[in-house]
Amino acid sequence: MNELKKEAKKEVKKEYRTASLHNLGCKVNAYEMDVMEELLREGGYKIVPFTEPADVVIINTCTVTNIADRKSRQMLHRAKKMNPDGVVVAVGCYVQTAAEEAMKDAGIDLCIGNNKKGELVQILAEYLGLAAEGQQKKIPGNSTVIDINAGCAYEDMQLKKISEHTRAYIKIQDGCNQFCTYCIIPFARGRVRSRRKEEILTEVRTLAQAGCREFVLTGIHISSYGYDLAFPEKRPMANQFHEASLLDLLKSMDEIAGVERIRLSSLEPRIITPEFVKGIAGIRSICPHFHLSLQSGSDSVLRRMNRQYDTADFAYRVQLLREAFDRPAITTDIIVGFPQETEEEFAQTLAFAERIGFYEMHIFKYSKRKGTPAAAMSGQLTEAQKAQRSDRLEAVEKGLSAAFRKDREGSVAEVLAEEFREVEGKRYLVGHTREYLYAAMETDADLSGQILQVRIGSAFADGMVHAVILQP
Repeated sequence: MNELKKEAKKEVKKEYRTASLHNLGCKVNAYEMDVMEELLREGGYKIVPFTEPADVVIINTCTVTNIADRKSRQMLHRAKKMNPDGVVVAVGCYVQTAAEEAMKDAGIDLCIGNNKKGELVQILAEYLGLAAEGQQKKIPGNSTVIDINAGCAYEDMQLKKISEHTRAYIKIQDGCNQFCTYCIIPFARGRVRSRRKEEILTEVRTLAQAGCREFVLTGIHISSYGYDLAFPEKRPMANQFHEASLLDLLKSMDEIAGVERIRLSSLEPRIITPEFVKGIAGIRSICPHFHLSLQSGSDSVLRRMNRQYDTADFAYRVQLLREAFDRPAITTDIIVGFPQETEEEFAQTLAFAERIGFYEMHIFKYSKRKGTPAAAMSGQLTEAQKAQRSDRLEAVEKGLSAAFRKDREGSVAEVLAEEFREVEGKRYLVGHTREYLYAAMETDADLSGQILQVRIGSAFADGMVHAVILQP
């Protein structure tokens, strides 16, 4: 087998020298795409822009909504149209949930599901070797799309470099055991699989030495991090948290030289306990920006969603954070138009959002996903109803976001400078505060990568805020 791979690799270097990549979907996908690009470079490929012709085109797909499925198919067909003689490779969540459909698609040459992305170069070499010999053009699905629900381990993918110089996304786990009634992701990503702590710390050390200052922990359900490692016998269907594992990881990251900020991506509200909050409040580099996924402000809708908490419980968790941190940024996700959602239930969501005072809300119109319990529920709302409710909630979101920025006017904050960009016709140095306010600083000095003390000013029309540098 090794000899076959060596021969295939020779063929790759001879015939297939360029590759382009395009990512769809979440930050986990973006992280995995960065790793795949790195693997391709190490495998002898020259990476070219997606708009240029390439011998191999990688599309990292998404399946979180019907629109995401459609965009994935459209992008794959666009890639084939742009590169009729190239090899179009579909990887990721759409492939995982629609393997049979993808394998039959004439616009796709090769399918690679989740938990196989780290083997991209080897799978590609085998495919190209077979194609060069005039054999079957598509590798059988079971060699590239595996059963990620059958107890497979976390697929380690190490990132050595980042495209940004200041911020890195660090994937710490994959999969989800929650099975919310609307969600296809447990079927696309499988059960919870945690990455070994030392593997994470090794990656963080490497990136910190390369100059990265901020690290964003990401995954499909990072609140479950470590539970499967601590209790392997419960792993297949564990629906619990292991706060100690996540806290231990955060404390170890905080001790690494060069790590100035740690930002947590989406958290399950139930992990916000007094013990967990006390733990993170004692970690120097933790950013006071917490994304707690709400999904609805109506208790009856939350029950139909199988979210396993109610609004009173959610409000209690937010209060814990606000008692431990000075005016933290609280952001969330909300789905509008869930099956059977009444006008009264939607009004409850509007009122609860106002009550909590979110900094930002990511608003999604409910998308019917085949195979999920919600798809079979009666009382499906029309697209017009969902669009109207989305517009109303977005109006509330804009007001809350503006109020949060207004409350920060005149305060002193730290900005991690990132790059220069033009804002309303002028050139500014831009970056984010620890609360994730996007700030613009008027200066000609290239202070990228530095943490600057600033005074926050008024907001631009797009929500970015003015900031005056006080000292580096």
